[in-house]
Amino acid sequence: MAGRHASVPVPQTPRLAVLGVGHVGPVVARLAIKAGYPVSIAHSGDPEDIALITEVVIPGARPRWAVDAVADADIVVLAIPLHRFIDVDPRLLDGKLVVDAMNYWPDTDGVLDAFERGRSSEVVARRLVGSTVVKSLNHIGYHELEYGARAAGAPDRLAMGVAGDDPGATGAVADLVDRLGYDPVRLGSLRAGQVLEPGGPVFGTVLELPEFRLAVQAPVGSVKLREVQVQSQE
Repeated sequence: MAGRHASVPVPQTPRLAVLGVGHVGPVVARLAIKAGYPVSIAHSGDPEDIALITEVVIPGARPRWAVDAVADADIVVLAIPLHRFIDVDPRLLDGKLVVDAMNYWPDTDGVLDAFERGRSSEVVARRLVGSTVVKSLNHIGYHELEYGARAAGAPDRLAMGVAGDDPGATGAVADLVDRLGYDPVRLGSLRAGQVLEPGGPVFGTVLELPEFRLAVQAPVGSVKLREVQVQSQE
């Protein structure tokens, strides 16, 4: 198990902080606002710099300094380029439930030695030793992520993976995924989340629940992902 993963209490309607205003961050924020979540959004600088774009592109979100957004949040979504994650002070996220929505792209991030030697979310978790890390929201492209969301029970609802070591944290993120418009598929561990990363069997694909479950149960590297739990939608 990478780092320390202690259960973090999460209220029924958590407050979200989305760190990142590129492609994925605004989409997650819009879906969360639509689902009724209070959402703060932040980048690496002054919130005034993103105030106008937030008002236009993410109406309802509150631009804040990252430290303030994180301090007030129950769930923090990391949606920043992975090379910028290296500059994040891990203490900022101590005690927080963190959703790792990042992917390692050497062509854009450059070669990052730490991520060359390990699965990206496990590396993130080792750095965020005081946080509880769950992998999700990363394996569907941002266009599909927004326009593929469906209400629970819709016949064409898509699946989304949720990987973590802490059952309570994984359950909280699965509930978030459900309310954002996807059928959550809980994987057995953070390590199992490698299937959600670039090169994994579900990365970059949009699959409904039965096909997704079959895909993630196939052997990947040295791991056989047989312990897949699916959150009931009933």
